[in-house]
Amino acid sequence: MVKRSRFLTSLGHAADESDVRAFIASVREDHPGATHHCWAYNLGPPGDTARIGMSDDGEPRGTAGRPMLSALLHADIGEVVAVCARYYGGTNLGTGGLVRAYGGGVRGALEQTATLDKVDRVRLRISVGYEHADAVERLLTRMAAPVEDRSYTEVVRLTCGIDRELRAVFLQSLADATQGGAEVECDPDAA
Repeated sequence: MVKRSRFLTSLGHAADESDVRAFIASVREDHPGATHHCWAYNLGPPGDTARIGMSDDGEPRGTAGRPMLSALLHADIGEVVAVCARYYGGTNLGTGGLVRAYGGGVRGALEQTATLDKVDRVRLRISVGYEHADAVERLLTRMAAPVEDRSYTEVVRLTCGIDRELRAVFLQSLADATQGGAEVECDPDAA
């Protein structure tokens, strides 16, 4: 609460503009009596400004959307949308007060929000003899490569996702762990 005005900031995941529109609509629906529903988003990776947007929703220009977007861009977070519903309390806050309230609302919401690291993974299908299966499983665990599927037939077949940036290191480690005995197929777009 700032001089009897209430600022309620909501954050959501947004991978594209349709996610942004849906989230803004849901906040408007949750707070129909708010005088303003200001918003900002960053659809790209943290700090990237290629796919951003903002709105002051009737507040003086640059006093709501811009400080909200600035808070998002400096928070090392991406694929995020922020909406602040303001219930006007009868006292004008001035441009400085609005900037502090909207930007501070996003920073406060971010402090209370858990985030996940998004990893660009390459899907690999590994076929290996039983004598090397334990070594491959340990390597996958060490490389934080989640196993999506396992099958045990004449050989052990594992489908996993490896961090794209670690692919070459993983393939060399796999060859070392299996003395070259592993067969690996990569998804066609994994080059």
